[in-house]
Amino acid sequence: MPQSERRSSWGIRAVSCSAVVLLLTGCVAHAAPAPDPDERLLVLTTFSVLADLADTVGGGHVRVESITKVGAEIHGYEPTPSDLVRAQEADLILDNGLGLERWFKRFLNSVDAPHVVLSDGIEGVEIRSGDYTGRANPHAWMSPVAAQTYVDNTVDALSRLAPEYTAEFEHNGRELNTELGGILASFKKDIAHLDDPALVSCEGAFSYLARDAGLEEAFIWPVNADSEGTPRQIRRLIDFVQENRVPTLFCESTVNPSAQEQVALATGARLGGTLYVDSLSAADGPVPTFLDLLRYDLRTIAEGLTR
Repeated sequence: MPQSERRSSWGIRAVSCSAVVLLLTGCVAHAAPAPDPDERLLVLTTFSVLADLADTVGGGHVRVESITKVGAEIHGYEPTPSDLVRAQEADLILDNGLGLERWFKRFLNSVDAPHVVLSDGIEGVEIRSGDYTGRANPHAWMSPVAAQTYVDNTVDALSRLAPEYTAEFEHNGRELNTELGGILASFKKDIAHLDDPALVSCEGAFSYLARDAGLEEAFIWPVNADSEGTPRQIRRLIDFVQENRVPTLFCESTVNPSAQEQVALATGARLGGTLYVDSLSAADGPVPTFLDLLRYDLRTIAEGLTR
């Protein structure tokens, strides 16, 4: 549907009462107040991290919304009818790719909005265990290096959508990438004194960060799935933690930490702070923006590994 036609649907609509209600209650029909139309182009993203990234690059010139709510688990999300309605209204949809949104291909078949994959151009880190063996790890945005490709792809996508704002999109993208470079440099400095540091989490969401920061990575399961924390997975991680004398274990905000608690109990390792991966927090939480998420996680990891 053309954008002009979509926007015209915001007009005042009369609210009518049925004859029965009129007879029983004397209800009088009134015109509903018209909402203020937002004339900006609508950019829809699959989860809140991408929404904040697009909003930052967009600089207020586009309206950005996330399909999934804050705190939602992204991998196995089940789209609702209202999600499909919003997608039909979108001028652009941005998704992560790399198999992260397992529901997205089927979802996209139901809408005709153009979409851009923000991980395009990133060299994937191969998953080497579990049902996802041989596939690329989908959590590329968790590395400040790979995240710069997300930024560049967002700049390109928004510039094609609204070319009159290209210069501002490019400026915002450069500033974001400068911030990302600084975040990684600070993290590397914080862990430079450690010998063979190992990052142990519930989900294997930090493979790109581990590659770019020189960390060894271990986890209970590689990608959030229906069955998590099997006895075999837990036993394997216990052996790794003991063999490598890992001091601190972590788990992500969108998963149950009970399996990691078993590993901590068996090894004597402490549980570090909660890490955020698939979702931002609410505005008054610890990670309301993408940059806040990376700063918070990398600071939490560095503090946990250096205790």
